[in-house]
Amino acid sequence: MRFDAVSQGLILSGEFFRAAWTRYATGCRGQARRRFQARPLPFALPALPFPVIRQLFLGCWLSLLLAIAPAVGHATEGIEFVDASLELTDEGYRLASSFNVELTRPLEDALMRGVPLYFSLQVEISRPRWYWFDEVSVKSVRTIRLSYNVLTQQYRASIDGSLHRNFMRLDDLLALLRRPGRWIVAEPGALKRDANYTVGVQLALDVSQLPKPIQVSAIGSTDWRLTSGWARFNYKTEAK
Repeated sequence: MRFDAVSQGLILSGEFFRAAWTRYATGCRGQARRRFQARPLPFALPALPFPVIRQLFLGCWLSLLLAIAPAVGHATEGIEFVDASLELTDEGYRLASSFNVELTRPLEDALMRGVPLYFSLQVEISRPRWYWFDEVSVKSVRTIRLSYNVLTQQYRASIDGSLHRNFMRLDDLLALLRRPGRWIVAEPGALKRDANYTVGVQLALDVSQLPKPIQVSAIGSTDWRLTSGWARFNYKTEAK
């Protein structure tokens, strides 16, 4: 349906271009007759047939799409922070986070060849102090391992080496990475009551877990340096 809409739009654009060209050519001929009635023009203005005009228009349009497509596709690759929240429960402080994750071509090729990818979800909770450095109250790391079994043609995700899940599609595997789920980052008494804290969250590819030859080739390459960067938000604990 999207292709039909685009085709109709291009045809309408061609009709508009043809009508404009006809009016322009007619106007030029009229001006030429009025200006040079005594001496007729020794040449005739070119009148291109509509199929030729439509082919030229389609060629220019497709060339523009091919030029901008690689830039748009490259911009979507990587990790981008979306949202995060912290909640106090009976078990402790639970963190919920979400990211936009798209693997680069080298990472996807390595995964399809059986190379596991390790991602680290880091959380840091600190309390600002005006007289000294910030007090870091909580530091927690969750490791998410992504792999692909060439024999069974299944994707597999492991969280902290305990929780295992199998997937048939790559997009379903990345969905787990985009929303790691709510997990306990601190015990109930880890934070002071009625206090302001700064919560930092970062999701990044752990390059140190890659095979040594790949680590060498990953040095200085942005295709292997996937990270969301530190995203921070404020959190205030309850008074009671």
